Amino acid sequence: MEEVRTQAKAAVGLDTLWKALTKELRFVVPKAIPNFVKDVEMIEGDGGLGSVLLFNFCSDASPMTYQREKIVELEESLHQIALEVIEGGHLNHGFSSYKTTFMLTAIGEQETLVDIKVSYQFDQNEDGSIKMPLKTTDSTLYFIKCLETYLLNADS
Repeated sequence: MEEVRTQAKAAVGLDTLWKALTKELRFVVPKAIPNFVKDVEMIEGDGGLGSVLLFNFCSDASPMTYQREKIVELEESLHQIALEVIEGGHLNHGFSSYKTTFMLTAIGEQETLVDIKVSYQFDQNEDGSIKMPLKTTDSTLYFIKCLETYLLNADS
């Protein structure tokens, strides 16, 4: 399993960002990145650990049309959530495993540090060569930036 780590600062309070990444994720994502995510359906569970979400992508996300993700870690006290792709999306584009973990830490009343860890494995081609993946953290950092912008505008 390979791993990439990065960080982002969001000018949003910890509680607001945590709520958006957990309890309100399926409602907030299509509003935060409307050019990429058409809608998010809860197809299993109640939003807690083990829940499965279906992300339906817009044509701008082509060639990806959908991605199913399962909440595989949810630690309220650490403000940590991990979503693992279980079907579609990244798994159709060079990865055999793909999990994104977010850990939030307050660094001020209206600022949160987001630690991001992407754990993944590549598929191998029949000749043994590795299919090169998309840039693993760029889309996640873009999502955090769009989420920050959405939450700041929603509060005003």
